Amino acid sequence: MKIFSNKYVRFSLILIGGILLGWIFFHSSPAKEEKHDHAAEVAKGEVWTCSMHPHIRMDKPGKCPICAMDLIPLTQSGTAEMDPAAVHLTKEAAQLANVLTSIVSRQNPEKEVRLYGKVQADERLLQNQVAHISGRVEKLFVNFTGEPVRKGQKLALIYSPELVTAQQELLEAAKTKLAQPEIYEAAKEKLRQWKLTDSQISAIESSGNVQANVEVESTTSGIITARRVNNGDYVSQGSVLYEVSDLSRVWLLFDAYESDLPFLKMGDKIDFSIQALPGPTFSGAIRFIDPVIDPVNRVAKVRVEISNPGAKLKPEMFATGLVKANLNEFKDKLVIPRSAVLWTGKRSIVYVKEPNSEEPVFKIREIELGPQLGNSYVVLDGLADGEEIVTQSAFSVDAAAQLEGKPSMMNPTGGKVSTGHDHGGMDMGGSKSGDMSGMDMGKGSEKANTQHQMVNISGNCDMCKERIETAAKSVPGVASAEWSAETKKLHVQFDGTKTNMDDIQKAIAKAGHDTEKYKASDAAYKALPECCLYRK
Repeated sequence: MKIFSNKYVRFSLILIGGILLGWIFFHSSPAKEEKHDHAAEVAKGEVWTCSMHPHIRMDKPGKCPICAMDLIPLTQSGTAEMDPAAVHLTKEAAQLANVLTSIVSRQNPEKEVRLYGKVQADERLLQNQVAHISGRVEKLFVNFTGEPVRKGQKLALIYSPELVTAQQELLEAAKTKLAQPEIYEAAKEKLRQWKLTDSQISAIESSGNVQANVEVESTTSGIITARRVNNGDYVSQGSVLYEVSDLSRVWLLFDAYESDLPFLKMGDKIDFSIQALPGPTFSGAIRFIDPVIDPVNRVAKVRVEISNPGAKLKPEMFATGLVKANLNEFKDKLVIPRSAVLWTGKRSIVYVKEPNSEEPVFKIREIELGPQLGNSYVVLDGLADGEEIVTQSAFSVDAAAQLEGKPSMMNPTGGKVSTGHDHGGMDMGGSKSGDMSGMDMGKGSEKANTQHQMVNISGNCDMCKERIETAAKSVPGVASAEWSAETKKLHVQFDGTKTNMDDIQKAIAKAGHDTEKYKASDAAYKALPECCLYRK
């Protein structure tokens, strides 16, 4: 006890006790504070996602299991409740995918029908110059094709024994014309039937000389398009000597597909240009629409008549025409861009942006389409005025919907679609490989296997575009097909469980267009319109 009575010992014990108490109190308090901060962080629930695959949800930063991009923190707005069938994209993902939208509005639709054809001679102004009497061609005054002639011009000189006999009969009948006028008139009429004029008959009668040769005169003005005889040829009555075309008026004959005919009618104005005459634009009215479809080319002829001063328009020149048809029956209907529509079989769908959403949120919508207006469509049902739809990169939005297992073009009811990738034992929701509840591998099911591919297709014009896309879409399983005349590439989307690129290319080659793997047969190629012939 003497030790504790020492004041230095007591001070030392007090100091040690104070230090011990201080360590106990001040050391445990920060520990509790640190524990509290960690709990707050966990309560905060920070979530990391991928800008390209927003359905990925991780509780810590890292790499995307699909594309290996760095994960980004999900903003508070991204965690807001939304329609479970809608596709949510971050603003960064929408920008990277180049997703653009536009407001749907009502318009007075005007369909542009583009036609291709040729200049042809007016069939009503074609004439044949024939021999009106049998004989031998002594001389041709017009010797080559393309030579212009005028009405009344001498074309040929023919020797005819029958003409000599008929002239002798006329001279004999003239001697007794007072006593036997009927015989005299019959002799003159016989010469008139051989196209001798009254002045020529009077000259024979007054001279008393028999003419051995008869002149053939042109009955019209125009251009010699064919010469059928040579000097010294024997011809019979009615034989064609020349073919003459009057080119003061010409026809424009355009090819119209079956799908274009409902938008064309008599009297419609058509503006057209001639490839051989760059610069000026001509116009005319449709005067005739062929009621019969060509069984080979599947087109009907549309005729435009136009005057041709100076003969600038020559037969067989290529022409490109444009008809702007007013669709009064679809007046004040909604019109949307063609790029906004995705097709799958008979279904046409678009992606509609959810209103009052800060970030891009889209929902699939099936619509009913009317006629195509060039690069746009009339909408009959499924959209309302003022709604906002995706008009560019709709395929990217649909791909995101398929990856998330939400309703999409190939899966109207939703459900996960197997992508064929192993994402390191993670499902789409970030579950470990041991937990497969969040992933539908599609094993044993008949899920769609949507594929996008590009292939080179030979062609020239809009007619080629329609033919190529129609041939591709005719293959079962093809959802959409779009061909560009500039790049010569076809972008096709199809169900890999139903078809493949070989079948699609075979169908296109059968329609007359060469592909990367298959060449069109000569018969199919030669059946194409001349403006579509792409082989050198």
